[in-house]
Amino acid sequence: MVTEQVLFMALINKETIERLKQKTNDLVNRTLDKHINLAVTGLSRSGKTAFITSFVNQLVNENSQSQLDFFSAIHQGRFIAAKRVPQKNLHIARFEYDKAMAAFSNEPPSWPEPTQGISELRLAIRYQPENSLLKYATDTVTLYVDITDYPGEWLLDLPLLDQTFEQWSEATTELLQQPLRAKQAQGFLTKVAELDPFEPVDEEKLASLSQEYTQLLLHYRHELGLSVIQPGRFILPGDLAGAPILQFFPFTEFAQINIDDYQSAGDDTLIGMLRARYLEYKERVVKAFYKQHFVNFDRQIILADCLTPLNAGQDSFNDLQQALNLIMKSFDYGKSDMLTRLFSPKIDKLLFAATKADHVTPEQHQHLMSLLDQLVHQTKHQLSFDEIKMSTQAIASVKATKAGQGKYQGKNIPVIQGKALADNKLVTLFPGAVPSTIPKASYWQEKSFNYLSFAPLETVSTHHTLPHLRMDQVFEFLLGDKMT
Repeated sequence: MVTEQVLFMALINKETIERLKQKTNDLVNRTLDKHINLAVTGLSRSGKTAFITSFVNQLVNENSQSQLDFFSAIHQGRFIAAKRVPQKNLHIARFEYDKAMAAFSNEPPSWPEPTQGISELRLAIRYQPENSLLKYATDTVTLYVDITDYPGEWLLDLPLLDQTFEQWSEATTELLQQPLRAKQAQGFLTKVAELDPFEPVDEEKLASLSQEYTQLLLHYRHELGLSVIQPGRFILPGDLAGAPILQFFPFTEFAQINIDDYQSAGDDTLIGMLRARYLEYKERVVKAFYKQHFVNFDRQIILADCLTPLNAGQDSFNDLQQALNLIMKSFDYGKSDMLTRLFSPKIDKLLFAATKADHVTPEQHQHLMSLLDQLVHQTKHQLSFDEIKMSTQAIASVKATKAGQGKYQGKNIPVIQGKALADNKLVTLFPGAVPSTIPKASYWQEKSFNYLSFAPLETVSTHHTLPHLRMDQVFEFLLGDKMT
């Protein structure tokens, strides 16, 4: 009888201890900073969907074969497990992780379809704390990571908040007249020049010209691979497709009209309606997105494909540089009182990643990272990064090539081997040297770079980790300090 009572009391004590430990766990997660809102965006063709898929895949399938040595929580043996859990914002589309992994699991494997708007996914990561106070208070801690996926073009819309309609029109007109865009834009520019800005507005004509401008933007992005696309929602309208708020265009002839007449023009005139819709777009689309989402982001990663612009030529590369400059202004919280009031920024870490590093040979990776670092830092001295830690990295979210040695004119040279995206045939090549600095005119004259797009190399089961380059360093930068 005494033995039974002892056992019963021991069981009660054990249950009490477990309940207290669970309460301590809950208290730790609530009171300490164990939650991250991670924003993921990317410029045109940067591989954003592949990145998020790999980010989740590496963590939920982590095992002894995973190559995540630079992620301290795993290197130190403190990582326990990760899983997907239901997202908090039920009104936002879910990131289609399973659909993306199905593409990599196909025979032959393929790249997943790119996302067209905003989506979310939530991860719960359980680990053993390293901090001396935490490890005595609780055995395990859970870090919740909310990943928000949104198009890079939406980020490029932020500068519109500081521009009037006439300022945006003048800047866009100058852009349309640049060599890479001028030929395709000539017909549109001619039609706008023939308009009477003070005539009664004809909504059918306005809609037709807006559609023509939208087609120009789509051509610039999908056919020419250009990065500066404004307004971003024109090519990724989502639930705003067909709405009048997306039916305006830059007026290109401000130098030919009286500024007083313009300022007094009513909304029943063509120029007045263009101005009204531009202002409405800024208020209800651009500002609304940033108020709803951007203010909640703790960390941001921006993906950039530097290789395609290098391959396309000087004008395309300059366009990428201009886009990155616009993005940098998005994080210039210290200079603009309006932006400071609007955002009350929380972001403390910003990572720029040059994607598709596996599409060049390994000794070129450092050059690729240096090139991106120069692109980003060109305007850094002009900006105020209030408590924002910034880094650059060269990565491959999903590795599509193998590196090795080949022979050329009797000499060993570094090469990569993969399946060409165009025909899925196996090719071996040296794509050329990546410039480690902003290319000079002589670089473009020599045209020594031959970038090739590759398909996924091997089929990967949904329960195995995708091959990658430096995703562990991404984890360490974005999550490492939160898992101590």
